[in-house]
Formats: sequence, C-alpha cells, structure tokens
Amino acid sequence: MFRQEHFIEDCIRAIAEGREAVNEVVSDAVSDGAGIMSELGEPQHAGLFPLYRSPNLTIINFAWAPCMSLMPHNHQMFSVVGIYCGREDNVFWQRKENTIEVVGAKSLGAGDVAILDSSVIHSVLNPIGKMTCALHVYGGDFFEPKTPRSEWDHETLMERPWNVDRVKTLFKDAEARFNATKTSQG
Repeated sequence: MFRQEHFIEDCIRAIAEGREAVNEVVSDAVSDGAGIMSELGEPQHAGLFPLYRSPNLTIINFAWAPCMSLMPHNHQMFSVVGIYCGREDNVFWQRKENTIEVVGAKSLGAGDVAILDSSVIHSVLNPIGKMTCALHVYGGDFFEPKTPRSEWDHETLMERPWNVDRVKTLFKDAEARFNATKTSQG
C-alpha cells in the first residue's frame, strides 16, 4: 500500500543511485493508483503540490485540470513522471535556430512511467475530461534549479525565462475554464 512517507524515503535513497533507481520507485508507486489516491486524497483543485523539496530532489503531486495544456518547457534536471490517474500526452521538442520544433510524442496512462533527461523540452496535455494525477520526481530543486529554466510561448514558440507563478496561474485558469464549461452545459 502506498504511503507518502515511505515513498519520500525511497526516493531519497534512490536519488543517490540515479534516475533508473528513481524510475523503479515511481513505477512501483503508480502500480497502486488507488492507494496513492487514498493516501494523498482526491484532488480538489488543479495544481502542483510539493511533497518534498531539497537541493537534489523534488517530489511533486501534479493534478492536471481536464483538457489542460502546458506550454513547452525544460527542467534542466532529469525527471521521472508516473501517472496514477487519467492521461498525460507529452510532445517533445528540440531547439531550431530561434525557436523549437516537434521531434516526438508519448502518451501516458495510469500506471505508466517516463524518464526525461535533463535536456528534454516538452509540452503536456491532459486530453481527457477529468483530472489527471501524476507523481513527478526531479533530480534537483524544481523551484530553484542550478541552471535557469525556459518556457516557450504556445503560439509563437519563442523562448522566455520559466516562471513558476505563471505556471501556477495556468493551472488555476484551466480549472476555471473547465468548471465554467460544465456550468454552462448543466
């Protein structure tokens, strides 16, 4: 059965061994999606909910609003993403002159895990009409990385500095849009 305290302890031990060890811990955890939901609770709102943070490890419980899209961005550290409820579609990008271009995609469902290396640029979409929940484990401080992070405008694909407050607002706005749609249809 998933226990937040044990998961954090396992991630702390695994981070010293590297991303493959973290992948094993996350894979084991998301194989029990109902247990995670029971321990962490049903998400009441979309957002990023830190479970642990240190200079070499950050663990975040993400709750993606229905039909939400997050602009292309990088992490400047490896990450392991494990979905425990819903679906997350990732589009992968690479730099090209002054912008970026698509180089691939991967769809993750409940129980799926992906390792993203430190150079990955990706955008994320929750393609379904309900919350998607995921555990994201980062090999560094997600909120204050050693190397500055970037994000790219959805429309122009122009690079700008990553801004966590802008990202938090995107989660709130996506949830509000979805709720407004439900209200107008009801």
